[in-house]
Amino acid sequence: MDKVYNVLVLCTGNSARSVMTEGLINVMGKGRFRAYSAGSKPSGRVNPLAIEQLQSIGYDTSGLRSKSWDEFSPSINPDAPQMDFVFTVCDNAAGETCPIWYGAPMTAHWGFPDPGMTGTDAEKRADFARVFRMIMNRVHVFVNLPLDVLDANAIRHEIKAIAAVTGEADNHLQNQWIKS
Repeated sequence: MDKVYNVLVLCTGNSARSVMTEGLINVMGKGRFRAYSAGSKPSGRVNPLAIEQLQSIGYDTSGLRSKSWDEFSPSINPDAPQMDFVFTVCDNAAGETCPIWYGAPMTAHWGFPDPGMTGTDAEKRADFARVFRMIMNRVHVFVNLPLDVLDANAIRHEIKAIAAVTGEADNHLQNQWIKS
């Protein structure tokens, strides 16, 4: 049986970027990854526009909630899953002191702009779609890394290099995951 990698995605509020990244890794990883998300100061709710984006790829959003990273800290929750990877997706979370994680997971910062903060409803929705495509592009690179043949140093290099992937996912990639 192939190893399933645990991934924790962190953002300050755990309401949009981290939640969308969690969902995309779970869908695009096709069972190779089990992603979770959390925040240093969770907002208490998942942004409805993030839920809308995840539903567009068929992700079951019924269990999504904004939660604290303490749920994944072994010193607070001894039943927390051991993470293989921890990614921050907002600059605030990247600058904060994170809890100690079981197993010394590999870490990287994949910063994304905070979507939908201003504008009309249509502009906010378009901004969420744009950031979702950006996240999708990086997740596509990540879930296709040959983790079983790369050594630890190469994996560290690759997950950090993914932060430089700036283009939005092309229509072919996006259409591959969007459910009609």
